[in-house]
Amino acid sequence: MKPSLIPVILAGGKGERFWPLSRRQRPKQFLCLDGSDRSLLQATADRLLAMAGGWENLWVITSALVAEGVREQLPQLPASNLLIEPEGRDTAPAVAWATLEIAQRQGEEALVGFFPADHWIGDQARYEATLAAAADLAGREAAIVTLGIRPNAPATGYGYIEQGEPAPTTGDLGVFKVSRFTEKPDASTAQAFINTGRFSWNSGMFIFRAGVMLAELAHHAPQVLEPLKAQGRDAYGALEKKSIDYALMEKTQLAYVLPADFGWDDLGDWNALERLNPKQGENVVVGQHLGLETTGAIVYASDPDEVVVTIGLEDVVIVRDRNVTLIVPKDRTQEIKTLLKTIQDRPQWQDLL
Repeated sequence: MKPSLIPVILAGGKGERFWPLSRRQRPKQFLCLDGSDRSLLQATADRLLAMAGGWENLWVITSALVAEGVREQLPQLPASNLLIEPEGRDTAPAVAWATLEIAQRQGEEALVGFFPADHWIGDQARYEATLAAAADLAGREAAIVTLGIRPNAPATGYGYIEQGEPAPTTGDLGVFKVSRFTEKPDASTAQAFINTGRFSWNSGMFIFRAGVMLAELAHHAPQVLEPLKAQGRDAYGALEKKSIDYALMEKTQLAYVLPADFGWDDLGDWNALERLNPKQGENVVVGQHLGLETTGAIVYASDPDEVVVTIGLEDVVIVRDRNVTLIVPKDRTQEIKTLLKTIQDRPQWQDLL
């Protein structure tokens, strides 16, 4: 009998582009951005439970700063399935440590999948079918199967994956050897990629057998794997910050891509609310808003008793949360991270972070 898929949710991110709603102890994955009562982390767990076969097979890896919040959000998660990094070192150490722990408990034949905690998925049935196809290949072959997203625009904020030769699969979903990974391109390069029909966006989701991943890390990234094998979480202080893409996926010959189309959004910044929420008239509103001659606005108020009032505004993001009000043109939301660096340098404003 094939082992069940063991999903690992990567829940250590900060989500700084959703400040001021996202803060140090309330990162993006704890937020409810679509007006529902389920956070992004809770929604991610919900959609993975069926593939996991229950909470006992679901894992989460997060940072010490927000571990208590994860426990509160996912009270059904077994304590032993929550891995707490003492400090963030990007995704390579997270993948390596979690895979080591799972292999120790479940064996190297365990099927493991990694999934960011802060994505939106539109079609659950298609999503599960895609995961099943990826798990089928990873269970049969020495393969690290990454889920690619079929691009619908020449986006410059994503990495791209070029598909090579097709791999033997079952079902109606094609899987291909990865020809190359490419970091965020400029607009003309992204359009050229799309025109070929051979490129997918890199979703950051991938599935493999534990032993396959550990063998590839030992070969391509021993500087990440060996300290963790010897010391576990105590090795973190000496580890270099490195993503799993740089550490392994761009080097391994075992990478496969499954181009998928199940409705996906990585919710990169406040503009994502336009894709998640229906418009109220000319604007997207979560909370209460009274507007006069206001169009194309995104308004978010965390306190249901507060009202945001606007006159004569166009294409802005307005966020009201506790002691901060943010007002920014929609085309400059990426600069929020720059603003936060300024706040970090001012001791009197540390409670804003």
